[in-house]
Amino acid sequence: MPKFTTCWVTRNKLSALFALHLDYLDLQCEMNLLSIKAVSGIFLFVLLLGVMYNFNTNRTLEPSEKTEGTSVDGCAAKTITFCPEGHLKSPDHLKYKQPSIIHGRTNVVTVTPWLAPVVWEGSFNPNLLDAIYKPKNISIAATVFAVGKYTMFLKDFLETAEQHFFVGFTVHMHVFTDKPKEVPKVKMAAGRKLTVHTVPSADRWQEISARRMEIIQKLIEEELQDNTDYIFCLDVDSKFYDRWGTESLDRLVAVIHPGYYKTNRDVLPYERRPSSKAYIGLGEGDFYYCGGAYGGQVQEVHQLTKTCSENFKDDAKKGIEAAWQEESHLNRYMWINKPTKLLSPEYLWQDFKSKEPEIHTIRFSGVIKNYAAIRPNA
Repeated sequence: MPKFTTCWVTRNKLSALFALHLDYLDLQCEMNLLSIKAVSGIFLFVLLLGVMYNFNTNRTLEPSEKTEGTSVDGCAAKTITFCPEGHLKSPDHLKYKQPSIIHGRTNVVTVTPWLAPVVWEGSFNPNLLDAIYKPKNISIAATVFAVGKYTMFLKDFLETAEQHFFVGFTVHMHVFTDKPKEVPKVKMAAGRKLTVHTVPSADRWQEISARRMEIIQKLIEEELQDNTDYIFCLDVDSKFYDRWGTESLDRLVAVIHPGYYKTNRDVLPYERRPSSKAYIGLGEGDFYYCGGAYGGQVQEVHQLTKTCSENFKDDAKKGIEAAWQEESHLNRYMWINKPTKLLSPEYLWQDFKSKEPEIHTIRFSGVIKNYAAIRPNA
C-alpha cells in the first residue's frame, strides 16, 4: 500500500478514535451532570426536612398545649404539659434592679457542686419571677396530712398559706385526714380551692409518715397528671411567715433541713443499715433534706413518690423500717437523683430555734408542739 494511503487510513482511525473518545467524554459529562443534579436535589430535600423539624421542635408552645406519650426535658406522662420553666420569657420593658455577678450574698453558698441553685433571701427578684411565670398560667397543687390530733394545725396552716403561698396563682390544696368534719372553713382567694380526702387513721405515727408517699403517688396518677404543673408536699404542723412563690419552682425541689445544714455528713441521721433500700453509707450523701417540704414538677414528684413507696415496701418485706421513714427514703432518692433546685432552711425552719445570722427571713416553719400529746404512740 502506498505511504500516503497508509497515512490517510491511520489518520482516519485516529479521527474515529478521537471522535469516539469525545462521545465518551460527552456521555460522562451528562452522567456527572445528572449525578450532580440528583445529589443537589437530595441535599435540598434533606435540608428542607431539617428546617421543618427544627421549626416544629423549637417553636414556642403555650402552657395549655398537650402532647400524648411525649417527653420534653425529662418530663413524661400519659398526657403532659410542656415543662413551663424551660423558657423564661420576661415581659417587654419590665423595669427591675440591674443584676450583678460580683455583688450579692457572700455568707452562704448559692449553687451546689452539680450547679443547682440554692434559694436564699436576696438571691432572687420576686417581682421579676412572678412577671415571668404569671403569663404561663401555671397551676400548683399542695398536699398536707392532718391525721388524728394533727387537725388542730390545719387552721393556721391554711390561713397563712392564703397570705404567703403562691399568692396570685392557681393553687389547689389537698388535705388528707381521718376527720373530714374537723377541717376548718377558710376563705380562699379567686383561683384557689381546697379538696378534702378521707384516709384511715393509724395507731403509729410512723405508719402515717410512711404511707404518705403512696397516697401522693395515687393522687398524681388519678387527679393531677393531666391538669397540674407543680406539686409541693408539706407538713401540716407548720405555718407560713413570709413569701413562698415562683422562686421555688423547678423540676425536682428539695428543702435543706434546718437542724443539720451545718453538720458533717457522717453524723447526719441517714439510714445506715446496708440492708435497707434507704441506705446511705459513711462518706456519702450531699445534704440532709426535709421530709416535711419537697416538690417540683408533677411528673418528677410522681417518680420520686413511686420509687420511695416501692422501696419502703421492699424494706417492710424484710422487716426493716428506715430510721426516719419517708424522710430516709427521700434522702436516698435525692442523693442519687439530684434535685434541680434547693431551698435554703428559710423554707422550713423550726419555731423553737432562734434565727441564725445567715437566715434573713423565715418563710415556713414548724410550730412548737408537745409530741407526746399529739402522736398516738409517742
